[in-house]
Amino acid sequence: MTAEPQVHPRRRGRPGYDLESLLLVAVELFNERGYDGTSMEDLSRKLGITKSAIYHHVSSKEELLRLAVDRALDGLFGIVAEAEAVPGPAVERLEYLVRGSVGVLVDRLPFVTLLLRVRGNTKVERAALTRRREFDRIVADLVAQAEQDGDIRPDVDPAVTSRLLFGMVNSLIEWYRPRRSAGTDIADAVVKIAFDGIRVRAP
Repeated sequence: MTAEPQVHPRRRGRPGYDLESLLLVAVELFNERGYDGTSMEDLSRKLGITKSAIYHHVSSKEELLRLAVDRALDGLFGIVAEAEAVPGPAVERLEYLVRGSVGVLVDRLPFVTLLLRVRGNTKVERAALTRRREFDRIVADLVAQAEQDGDIRPDVDPAVTSRLLFGMVNSLIEWYRPRRSAGTDIADAVVKIAFDGIRVRAP
């Protein structure tokens, strides 16, 4: 897994609340109430600190959103970079990318959940959606290359295959609970179900 991104210099505030713990609580509220339905007043009540104490760490609610969705996106693009270095055919890189993406989702579940719920209502959300589309394009290109290599069945459009693959991966936010099963077990299951279906079988 890639290293955590350096999101912001840590500043001193009320004991027990640094930027990381503030961000975790903000993401929890955003996921529960929706970003638009969460105010800085809601966040201050949840934390038990004043809004001015929150502003000691971040300039706005939108900055909290940016830090949160970037945590998810940076993890995904970190896996993209790792997959690009995997030797062998495109289908092997695709499998690595799918497996690694499950790992990012498991490790950063609240952040990925929030990312998948943004709708483009703010500048930060629109920027996040642009990066998501870039990720989708990379996946579709890998699928297309694997199809050209003869490793993936050619009777399904590559864009459809990539959407179905990551539709399965992204569905984990609806039912996956960390204490129920290990992330590696989930990744193994996703890869087995997905790639047994899309690989070309030897005659």
